[in-house]
Amino acid sequence: MTIRVLIADDQMMVREGFSVLLGAMPDIEVVGEAVNGRDAVERVRELAPDVVLMDIRMPEMNGIEATREIVAADGAAKVLVLTTFDLDEYVYQALRAGASGFLLKDASARQLADGVRVVAAGEALLAPSVTRRLITEFSKLSETPRLMQAAQQGTYGDLTERETEVLVLIAQGLSNGEIAERLVVAESTIKTHVSRVLVKLGLRDRTQAAVFAYEARLVRPG
Repeated sequence: MTIRVLIADDQMMVREGFSVLLGAMPDIEVVGEAVNGRDAVERVRELAPDVVLMDIRMPEMNGIEATREIVAADGAAKVLVLTTFDLDEYVYQALRAGASGFLLKDASARQLADGVRVVAAGEALLAPSVTRRLITEFSKLSETPRLMQAAQQGTYGDLTERETEVLVLIAQGLSNGEIAERLVVAESTIKTHVSRVLVKLGLRDRTQAAVFAYEARLVRPG
């Protein structure tokens, strides 16, 4: 299936560059562009893309607010945040708003295309080392996120022991295949566990599951 992509960035050269790079991929189609966050929200409603490449700093509505609205609309679109710095405070806020991961703007054409494919498939595009650094750096932000509130209330108590174990391994950055190998079970079994974890915790994807695990102190930054 062709992956439909919307590019949201206030810089025309960035939009055109990414459009050319992705347009050269046989399994990816750039269906539209947006010049700011508000435009991105509207274009998502119109075009129903699979993945939104979202810049964070944009006029009228920034990428964080746009991500929050897109996720709240409960559509199929996954948000892949674009940033210049991997330790950008706004990246962490975007992840808490529901983004499925992030890429640096200087990513190669292959990294960009692979990132789109990973996010479109429902996986998290976030290296475990980066997750730990982000959580460590920004966990003291004054705003208490919904995930932290849920963690403090102990709502993960509904998880079985095995589901909690899977959640911890997700937070450590392991793929389904790696978790299956670690626990010596079939990968299909792990997929079932992951789905149940997301449903029970009311989470959108593996990225939010990883953030939840850190904020619930099930995994310690290190």
